Amino acid sequence: MGTESENNGVLKEGFLVKRGHVVQNWKVRWFVLKSDRLLYYKYEGGKRDSCHRGTIPLSVCKITCPYLEYENRPLVMKLQTSTSEEHFLEACTREERDEWAAAIGAVVQNLNPQNAQTTSPSQVKGSTSLQLHNVNLSQVVDSMYDVHTGVRLCSHVEQGSSYTNCFSGSAVVDWLVFNKLALTRVEAVTLASALLDEASLRPIGIRSADALRNAALGEQFLDDSTALYCFSQSFQKRGSVKAEKSRSAVELSGKVVKRGYLLKQGHKVKNWKVRLFVLRAEPGFLHYYDPSKDDITPVGSISLRGCLVSALDDNGIPSGVKGKVQGNLFKIITQMDTHYYIQAPAHEERIDWIQAIRQLT
Repeated sequence: MGTESENNGVLKEGFLVKRGHVVQNWKVRWFVLKSDRLLYYKYEGGKRDSCHRGTIPLSVCKITCPYLEYENRPLVMKLQTSTSEEHFLEACTREERDEWAAAIGAVVQNLNPQNAQTTSPSQVKGSTSLQLHNVNLSQVVDSMYDVHTGVRLCSHVEQGSSYTNCFSGSAVVDWLVFNKLALTRVEAVTLASALLDEASLRPIGIRSADALRNAALGEQFLDDSTALYCFSQSFQKRGSVKAEKSRSAVELSGKVVKRGYLLKQGHKVKNWKVRLFVLRAEPGFLHYYDPSKDDITPVGSISLRGCLVSALDDNGIPSGVKGKVQGNLFKIITQMDTHYYIQAPAHEERIDWIQAIRQLT
């Protein structure tokens, strides 16, 4: 690859959340991958800064993906440069994280063709056919634990005893099949039994504990709505199992349809901030989170019933929009006539979000 100017040769770009070096807080930055380095920029208001804030050289860079050491942040990868400087970057979805890791890994490989292994063994791609020796169990349980898209934690009563932060065997099997981690319910039971074996999950209550004791032959995990399980104590200490008390359980119970980083204009102070948006169906809600905070509670929500959503013209600044913006704007008007102004990072993403939201209005 030849030398490139600042404005071309972009291999991948998008929002990631970066942990600071000096003050170890998390900030959203716009990352641009080039043929030998990763640049990151700050968004000032609704527009990207013209000058980059930092550079991560990728020659002899080691990638650890997933990096699972941060509470409430299961979508982090770690880059370690040739000078042993560490950078921690968080994506909005597992797919996006793995795409970034693969793209960065390809750049490192091009820079160091003699070194075949640039990514740590913890990055294991999912397989369409479930062979347990090809499945990374820590990644599976990590995905189950995700506060936005993982298995829904509930409270259950069994024979007069109350259990919190747990889930049924059938809920686990449903989740594994829905997320294509298993092709059939039988495969899902095999996978869940392996998680029991390695103590990532544990049985609670009489039904599941009896099944585990009696499992001399065959599977020990029950695909049953009355068999209860929970995450192991080591996972619970990570803190992600806190209840989201400020939102109703119904509002947050919908199936996650889409998630990603978008810019939102504030209602009182008309500034633009990057938020993690999570679109849920049945009921239709759009929740948004502050990605710089470890808190798993949404900072706001939009009920989508009866909403109007439309793209805004990128020529000039539309009415209601303040400050300099990059473009790709759209607007949501709720039944209560509240106006939300949102900016997508790219034209295609704006189209995708508008279509996904319209299906739920």
